This record gives sequence, structure tokens and C-alpha cells, in this order.
Amino acid sequence: MSFKRATIIGTGMMGPGIGLTYARAGMEVAITGRTPESVERGMNGFQANLKTLVENELLSEAEAESIRSRVRGSTDIFGEAAQSDLVTESIAEDLKLKQEYFRKLDEVCSATAVLTSNTSGLRMTDIQADMKHPERALTTHFWNPPYLMPLVEVIPGEKSDFALAQKVYDLLKSVGKAPVLLRKDVLGQLGNRLLHALSREAAYMVQEGICSAEDIDTAIKNGPGLRYPAYGALEHSDMVGLDLFTAIQTYLAPDLCNYPGALPILQEKVRNNNLGVKTGKGFYDWSVKDAAEVRRVRDQWIIWTLKARQQK
Repeated sequence: MSFKRATIIGTGMMGPGIGLTYARAGMEVAITGRTPESVERGMNGFQANLKTLVENELLSEAEAESIRSRVRGSTDIFGEAAQSDLVTESIAEDLKLKQEYFRKLDEVCSATAVLTSNTSGLRMTDIQADMKHPERALTTHFWNPPYLMPLVEVIPGEKSDFALAQKVYDLLKSVGKAPVLLRKDVLGQLGNRLLHALSREAAYMVQEGICSAEDIDTAIKNGPGLRYPAYGALEHSDMVGLDLFTAIQTYLAPDLCNYPGALPILQEKVRNNNLGVKTGKGFYDWSVKDAAEVRRVRDQWIIWTLKARQQK
């Protein structure tokens, strides 16, 4: 199966970067939204992403111009989808809304079109529940920022065609992504289950007065996080020896946080409208900490890593 035309539904932080990825694969891409203003915002995001790749020598100007020529914006969401052989939804994390979109896409799209969701935690099994042709629906969860992050999680639902999931996996791999293909459809998928396990323990240690938020992030950045780009968690387990790893888990695992839900420290912060950057305070005081600078450093680190991999 050869993918030639893609429609992206969603113009927020994820949609434009996903569209750029498909355009790099040689596809014609429509980035779609409900209003002209949202489409303009999405296209501006796409252009900014492309500029970043060129400025950091991850793409040549000639490559960027070729990609640019294959991407357009549109408010005709379902009209564009009807003409595409790959559709990716990247809207709000609302199960009912996603189900409505997939029911409509199931009606208007070609019988051979593949329909994917960029959901970061919902199960495709639930999203595809009311479709007449659920076998062509999959999750493709791009990690943020999608034009830089290599990871894409490909997850078939219980009624999905696994062969289609393999074809989408192959497409993503061909354009330089680092996809993973899950065998079971679980809440949180792969990456977010790992992330939230770490984040829960981090929040728990702050809650219990063991250390500060600054200490948590210093430890992650300068300990395991520094080696993770080249040395995974299970590689580490094998390297140190599973006998030692088992011995440590025997006494440590029972002492780790296993609170069944959002921790009290998180619930309290939400009640007090301390939501993080969006309200100015969360674990950190964002009136004195620069969120834009944090994002810049994050993205620059990703870029350095990608360039190092290219040189290797």
C-alpha cells in the first residue's frame, strides 16, 4: 500500500508537525481546521517548524521548498479526508468527540483509506467502537514536538487490521521516525505509561517532603535522563545484571508509590488553580521561571541529539 495524500485534522501544537512529517514522506498534505483563523494558525505553525529544521541544518532549503509545495490549509475537513488515503485526527482528548469524527470519517472516506488518531492516552478500541469498518482505524501517537521527536507509537485497536498497522509503521520508519508497534491496546500506550510512572513517583517524593521539585528535575536531567537517548531502561537492567536488578526491586518496589489515582498534591494544586505555566504556578513559580526558555533549551537539546545521530 502506497500513501499519496494525507489529511490532518487539527491545527494546534501537533497537527502542523504531523503534516510536515507526511510531506517529508512525499505525500500531498492538507492541514485542516474548522475556521480560517485556525487554519492560518496551523499553516503558520507548519512554516515555523520547517524554518527551525532548515536553520538547524536538519533539512536543506531545497528540501524545505519541496515539502512546502506539498502542504496546504483547508477548512473543508471531511471533503479533504474523502480524497485522502491517510487521515490523522489530532483534536482534543475527548472520547465522545473523537468517536463522532471517526464515525463521520468512516462514512465519507474511501474504503481503502487508513484512519488514525494522535490520541496520547485513549484506547483506539474505544474510539473505533461505533465504526462500520473499524479494521482501518489505528492510533499513531506522535510525541511533542512532532516535527522533532522521533518517537511515534502505532497502536491497533482490538478490531484493527494489524497488517495496516505494520504498513503505517513502515511509512513512519521510511521518513526517519523511530516508531514502535504495540501488540495490545492499553490506556496510556507505551511512552505515557512510562512517563506517568516516573512522574507519579516524582510528585510523591515532593508530596512526602523527601526532596524539592528542583532536586527531582536535577536528578532526572543529570542522571538517567542524560543517558536515556543512547541507553534504554531494559538495556540498563541487562547491563547491571538481572540478579542485582531483582534484588533491588525485592526491597524497593513495595516502598514505591502505588496510589490509585491522581496524588493528593496534584488534586490540591488543581483545586487552587495552580495548573502550571498556564496559570503561573504549579510545582514551580512561573512568574520567575521562563517557560519559553525552557522550551527553547528542550528543543535545542533534541536538535543536538538528532544531529549527533545523523553524524553517527
